[in-house]
Amino acid sequence: MRAVQWIVSALAGFGLFAEQTMGADAVDRYPNKPIRIVVGSTPGATPDVLARLIGVKLGESWRQPVVIENRAPSVIGYNAVAKSTPDGYTLLLASPALAIQAVVSTNLPYDTLKDFAGVTEIGYSNVVVVVGPGLGVKSLKELVEFANARPGKVFNATGVVGGADHLTAERFKHFAGIKAKHVSFKGSVEALIEAAAGRAHFSSTGLAAAMPLIQDGKLIPLVQLVPMLRNVPVAADVVPGWKPMGAQSVVVRSGVPMAIRQKLSKEVGRILAMADVRERLTSVSFQITPSTPEEHDKKLLADIAAFAAIVKEIGLQ
Repeated sequence: MRAVQWIVSALAGFGLFAEQTMGADAVDRYPNKPIRIVVGSTPGATPDVLARLIGVKLGESWRQPVVIENRAPSVIGYNAVAKSTPDGYTLLLASPALAIQAVVSTNLPYDTLKDFAGVTEIGYSNVVVVVGPGLGVKSLKELVEFANARPGKVFNATGVVGGADHLTAERFKHFAGIKAKHVSFKGSVEALIEAAAGRAHFSSTGLAAAMPLIQDGKLIPLVQLVPMLRNVPVAADVVPGWKPMGAQSVVVRSGVPMAIRQKLSKEVGRILAMADVRERLTSVSFQITPSTPEEHDKKLLADIAAFAAIVKEIGLQ
């Protein structure tokens, strides 16, 4: 794990890294050749779906081929972009792993804060906290009371240790005031099955994964990060401090001129505002949050600091 002191020092110095420059003519003519979007995951994962959805629209509007390149695991894909030519023709569809790895990994082949520059956030998958019906808990207040009455005997299930689901769950427990032991599984589906069967007391994961079990009555949703499920409390109202973290986003190698980053940001924002795109993403419980390059970089710094704090709190190695 990177020392928190390193994180603080990096945050302070992030804005000082100089960008390389391109000629004004090259910026004005951008894009005039094919664009590559690197995805640090396998086909079908959320970053891949987003890249293909955005890539098709980019190709149509800019009349240039857009190639999607899957390079998993994420570190391999991210490193390819970090070592690419800073001309704006190689984009990275980044997941929450971009911020998380800056905290939990000690041997990254790139420097997250020095080697990348933001284009725009895309958004967040909604997260929901669920329990099995056999637990007898029907609200967040009841879950807190249940857990605190059984110190050391309550378990929460998530996907892999150090992943976005795990750290999001730890932040939920922190702000909700719940003491529970974490149990990890290969993925979110396995964790949800454990909660539905009563072998884990609760789970928190993406709403899209949980929805089939919720609809079948095998899981009860207690709280959600963003308002998508009707009649389910939103985190901002019942768990102050528990907020979306680690956006899916578009970034480029540092050194890409700001004019190109802004041009990309505006175009991706225009695509995300299209009715068919919004309908597609909303149908999979995805909250769209486009941003400027500057807003993206500010949020990335905040996410790294927040992940560093929770990693330190739980003693994750």
